[in-house]
Amino acid sequence: MASTAAYDAIADWYERDFLGPGAEATDGNPRRLGPLLDELLGEGAGPCLEIGCGTGVHAARVRDLGWTPVGVDLSDGMLRHARGRLPVARADAARLPVRDDSVPAVIAMMVHTDMPDYPAVLRETARVLRPGGVFVHAGVHPCFCGGFADRGDPDAVVVRPGYLDGTWTRKSWSDRGVRAKVGATHLPLAALLNAVLDAGLVPERFAEQGAPTPIVMAARARKAG
Repeated sequence: MASTAAYDAIADWYERDFLGPGAEATDGNPRRLGPLLDELLGEGAGPCLEIGCGTGVHAARVRDLGWTPVGVDLSDGMLRHARGRLPVARADAARLPVRDDSVPAVIAMMVHTDMPDYPAVLRETARVLRPGGVFVHAGVHPCFCGGFADRGDPDAVVVRPGYLDGTWTRKSWSDRGVRAKVGATHLPLAALLNAVLDAGLVPERFAEQGAPTPIVMAARARKAG
């Protein structure tokens, strides 16, 4: 993952400032995603593997739903903050140190743009999920967020050429967020949905978050069986 060193460098800023006081008031901030987990993951039992767990900000919500959160991430800096919130391992999401068909739930929260080969991550997700296991994806909205989207005026998002490029970029409408610091890989909507299908995951439900133009798109899928 190209962003590993970058996240090591910004881990303290991410924990202290980006996730700090007032974070829940900002659309797209990880601290606002609890309702999506409630809706799409729901109550359950057993291990819930979070790929790209970062500082572990979702662990408490996952635990409140009855699951046992476990996280993997490549960034030592981020994991330093996560270790007090859930059991973690340093690992590449495209090569998970997890047995086939072994976990009932996997979540990926606002991380797919950090992963240069998210389709490979989805294939790994399908490999480790038990038949019938649930996968929840929540990420920046592929249609309205990216280097091609100017969100400087929240009431009039401007989509410029570049949506179909599917490239990595540091270009961002704001210098106060994560993307301007570490960059992001963009997948157009069709490529993202087809990657889910190609991995053998069956979509069940979709959700969007943010107003007046969504900044997050989320989905629940299951492994066939």
